[in-house]
Amino acid sequence: MGEKVVAGAFAPSDRQAYREKLTQCLAGLERLLSERRFDRPRNLMGLEIELNLAGSDGMPRMRNAEVLQRIASRDFQTELGMFNLEVNILPHRLSGRVFDQLAEELRTGLAYAHRKAAEVDAGIVMIGILPTLGRDDVVSANLSDVDRYTLLNDQMAAARGEEFVLDIEGVERLVSTSASIAPESACTSVQLHLQVTPDRFADVWNAAQAIASVQIALGANSPFLFGKELWRESRPPLFQQATDVRPPELRNQGVRPRTWFGERWISSAYELFEENLRYYPPLLPICDEEDPLRVLDEGGVPALAELVLHNGTVYRWNRPVYGLADGVPHLRVENRVLPAGPTVDDVIANAAFYYGLVRALADESRPVWTRLPFEAAEENFDAACRHGIEAELLWPRPGRSGGVAKVPAVKLVRDELLPLAVAGLDAWNIEPSDRDRYLGVIEERCRLRVNGASWQVDTYHRALDAGLEREGALAATTRRYGELMQVGEPVHTWPIGFPAP
Repeated sequence: MGEKVVAGAFAPSDRQAYREKLTQCLAGLERLLSERRFDRPRNLMGLEIELNLAGSDGMPRMRNAEVLQRIASRDFQTELGMFNLEVNILPHRLSGRVFDQLAEELRTGLAYAHRKAAEVDAGIVMIGILPTLGRDDVVSANLSDVDRYTLLNDQMAAARGEEFVLDIEGVERLVSTSASIAPESACTSVQLHLQVTPDRFADVWNAAQAIASVQIALGANSPFLFGKELWRESRPPLFQQATDVRPPELRNQGVRPRTWFGERWISSAYELFEENLRYYPPLLPICDEEDPLRVLDEGGVPALAELVLHNGTVYRWNRPVYGLADGVPHLRVENRVLPAGPTVDDVIANAAFYYGLVRALADESRPVWTRLPFEAAEENFDAACRHGIEAELLWPRPGRSGGVAKVPAVKLVRDELLPLAVAGLDAWNIEPSDRDRYLGVIEERCRLRVNGASWQVDTYHRALDAGLEREGALAATTRRYGELMQVGEPVHTWPIGFPAP
């Protein structure tokens, strides 16, 4: 949500006016869709990565303003917490050597940012949740000094009307409360964008929803929060609870959370935007001067600013995005499932697998979502978050007999999904050497049953076995993670534990 907003109080009339503008925006979107005004296919993808700042001791550093000032690049921006940054890669065409190009751009940019962060005793750590992060680090005083974060926090806290409660039971149980949404800043993710035509949108979104669990199983990298070992990918339950503006009574009534998986397969992008208006009260009722319907009547293309702003406060794991480029509207599927890290090669491997698999599944004549109940996809997502690479997932049985069966995620990927990802990348005209290199990373993760989360947990327990206390073991694990991240070899090659003194 990159809008420039100004902090201030809202009157009841502001919300009424905003709701009216949202209705106009939705009508404008419907007209744009019916008039086929959207951009032609251009096979464009984009990439954003949220990052953590930590010192040589492995502890978080609240210095993003100082680091950004030194980096002095529009590719790097603030994120919610003072220990967060975000790097944005310009859109690329999905073809040729795009993944090697992306990897080189990321390595160059992150190395430069790391050097600049070192000037203020910090460093870049690309990880889902920083293991050394404590409750006292994620408080409102440590939110980035940006009006939109302050305003969003104030509005969500007011809507909640009481403290936010974290209650996550995994290997251990964490119970914690917060007066603000600051704990959400612990979640650092990778966002994969894919520009699609309206006719193609539903197939791509449904495919992305169907494989969200597989992405998590392969890429889990967030097993710790506030000193507790929780789920292999603890970001989703943390994100949902840290942004949950529903008191218990509304949850009991079935009111939907603002962070959610969804509840059904779709047939158009319009359905998702319409749901966002129907189910979610506005948090930031800031009206633009544009009259979207008048703009359309005059032959122009509206920015739909209110719709875009509202959409940014509903945290779907696969989010619909409306945007303008050179005056032409387009739609994107924003995949928000993956945690950051561990290395650039791992991030690019995850991206290659996603783009290849989504393409192949969206092209199938008998799509997976016609054979997999949506409830099974949601159950899979929960299982993958809890168990990571050891998860077992429900998946349609081969052939036409119908039904679903439970299968280990690694077997599903190696036997069925990797060949589909190969076919999808071929359909994108990806260079075979690029395809084989990065999908080979995914195959090795499955063969060895190793990802970022499993490495963190195994190394942490090795530290405990060596006699370190919990806090010391987490700090040692974080430092070792940072060292190996900088070396850059993919996580399945990382040695467990620590080098001999």
